[in-house]
Amino acid sequence: MKFKSAIKPYRAAAGGWGSLEATTRFVIDSKHALKNLRNLMRMNKARGFDCPGCAWGDDNKSTFSFCENGAKAVTWEATRRFIDRQFFAQHSVSKLYAQSDYFLEYQGRLTEPLRYNARTDHYEPISWDDALALIAQHIHGMDNPNQLELYTSGRASNEASYIYQLFGRMVGTNNFPDCSNMCHEASGSGLKRSIGVGKGTIQLDDFDKANAIFVFGQNPGTNHPRMLHSLRHAAENGAQIVTFNTLRERGLERFADPQKPLEVITPLAGSISTHYYQPNLGGDMAAVRGMAKALLETHRECLARGDKGIFDEWFIAEHTHGIDDWFAEIDKTAWEHITRQSGLSEQQLRDAAAIWQQAERVICTWAMGITQHKHSLNTVREIVNLQLLGGHLGKPGAGLCPVRGHSNVQGNRTMGIDEKPSAALLDSLSAHFGFKAPREKGHNTVEALAAMLRDEVKVLIALGGNLAAAAPDSPRTEEALRRCGLTVHISTKLNRSHLVPGRDGLILPTLGRTEADIQATGRQFITVEDSFSMVHASEGIGQPIADTQRSETAIVAGIADAVLGKDKLNWQAFADDYNLIRDRIAATIPGFQNFNQQCEKPGGFYLGNAAAQLRFSTPSGKAEFSAAALPASLFGDLDAPFVLQTLRSHDQYNTTIYGLDDRYRGVYGQREVLFIHPDDLAGLGLQEGDLVDIETVWNDGITRKVSGFKIVSYNIPRGNLAAYYPETNPLVPLASVGDGTGTPTSKSVPVKISRSALKTNNRIA
Repeated sequence: MKFKSAIKPYRAAAGGWGSLEATTRFVIDSKHALKNLRNLMRMNKARGFDCPGCAWGDDNKSTFSFCENGAKAVTWEATRRFIDRQFFAQHSVSKLYAQSDYFLEYQGRLTEPLRYNARTDHYEPISWDDALALIAQHIHGMDNPNQLELYTSGRASNEASYIYQLFGRMVGTNNFPDCSNMCHEASGSGLKRSIGVGKGTIQLDDFDKANAIFVFGQNPGTNHPRMLHSLRHAAENGAQIVTFNTLRERGLERFADPQKPLEVITPLAGSISTHYYQPNLGGDMAAVRGMAKALLETHRECLARGDKGIFDEWFIAEHTHGIDDWFAEIDKTAWEHITRQSGLSEQQLRDAAAIWQQAERVICTWAMGITQHKHSLNTVREIVNLQLLGGHLGKPGAGLCPVRGHSNVQGNRTMGIDEKPSAALLDSLSAHFGFKAPREKGHNTVEALAAMLRDEVKVLIALGGNLAAAAPDSPRTEEALRRCGLTVHISTKLNRSHLVPGRDGLILPTLGRTEADIQATGRQFITVEDSFSMVHASEGIGQPIADTQRSETAIVAGIADAVLGKDKLNWQAFADDYNLIRDRIAATIPGFQNFNQQCEKPGGFYLGNAAAQLRFSTPSGKAEFSAAALPASLFGDLDAPFVLQTLRSHDQYNTTIYGLDDRYRGVYGQREVLFIHPDDLAGLGLQEGDLVDIETVWNDGITRKVSGFKIVSYNIPRGNLAAYYPETNPLVPLASVGDGTGTPTSKSVPVKISRSALKTNNRIA
């Protein structure tokens, strides 16, 4: 497939006609237009299905409740295209490996179980019974339970995730690497240390009540477009929206609501950000520290005059611990250090602080632009510090809002997908199911890959996802997967991970979120949890494309039955009736009492948040101020001229490539591009459109380089670069992870660039 490539600025607002046109195009391209129009009208609605894309909350007020990228996710899944045994007979794994990620998933839905034949280099059909027996054979052949890795995608339902972690712990391992390890670990870990709960404290309608919203390190126009509706409403209500984001992103500037006809057919659009600051990559902690330093100076000046200070002294005294140590650290932090590291001026940070000071109700929200750096955990805690100063917890219109990625990544963790589970969870599972749950910490994603490279992993089972494309250091990740004895991928479509199988390999085709799930007791529904701790029922409506596909829940139950048998648990009963799983969840997971009954509530039910009620499960019983020092240097003694962040294009969700356009950034028909400041471009003696090689500056003697990337001038601070993943994942060292999180530092990769010898950057599309 060939695509017309171009670089041309996009002048319109985010949303609007461009969004409607793109949605229509994808609906038609699915070859199932009428079916998908019906699907979209049922998405994020009661008795419908939850969006398989992002985890933004449902407002339950609009005529339709989906965004452009949600529509892409649905139409991409509910396509009439499919691949079967004839396709795999014609295409060897080596041949497919040479294709692009877009080509692979565009071929359509997987329809029958497949086993890799290393002798012929082809996938071949295998029966479900034989596939499950093969998994059991490999697991029974392990030397110890920790030779099993159980990876999980954020799309897996609560029901599938629960029995998946139960199966793993009954086998005897806590090895649950998941996509959260690679994205939002700093949010969960940082919030737990500061407020005792690893989730956001607000509900969706708090956006309508806020006076100021501080947006850190995210691009909602592409990654969670429904958030733009909440920001737009907040702006119309008079809230100041202060954005800290390295790139200038259209969705954070202007938004035309596709549900308002006048905004679709005219240039009329609403502004989003009232103030827009562009810090250096990794400079957000310094920016927040600068705001706090300015506020502390003002607070002390007020007290010196005999006036009331600007902080919520009652809240600080009653509900927090450790403020004096943090103030001492602020005093030690020089303005020169703050401005150099943040890339922002002292005046800019004082202006931002003044907005915070004037607001009675403040929300701070962030995403992966905050969480994928070496010092991300401390950055999250610094944001919490700021909120504690004003008592911006436990009141309407104020709080903390980490915006999760995939639709149930938060629910997976609630269900026990966690390599470091709490003692309370393990105690509950052990008592209820009558077994001794393992207590040893398991592997996160990077640790799992490292174990594979040491030949310590016999079996990898991946419940969704695309680990080969999602993980860092691509050549080493692929080598790690190939060294496994058996790789098992539970998937809807062909992806990169299937093409780097272990010595033995299985692909198990599963139903999608949009499809009807009919089991022995009838039609089933599943549940998911959004970023606001709301649990929603989700029931697919479409006819599956093949009767050889099985639901994720049924597949997991089948694996558990084949491996563990029925002595302790009737796994098949779980597959027959998901209500039985929800009964077990209700008995073992806090907040899910009367789970099946609560699922009947229109719009879902709220799990609650102890920190939002000013109850803090911390050592002091109070919210903890963090007194971490700013990093002396973001990269230690490494001398790199540039720092690169990897990011998504607009026609992309995680590793799924829906198309080759990035409309809001003005890139069409291509993906191997490098965004750079025009002055940096001139300083290198390069011109727009030149091809360059990008090489990581690291200290382990391994060359990490990608070649033939087209230079694109962009509004980004000097010394900072951006490019799409997974194409630039080879540049992220496997050992470069966040302190205390294990998350790859995909938003702060030290690199150098040079003119490429390549004449074109076009891969097979």
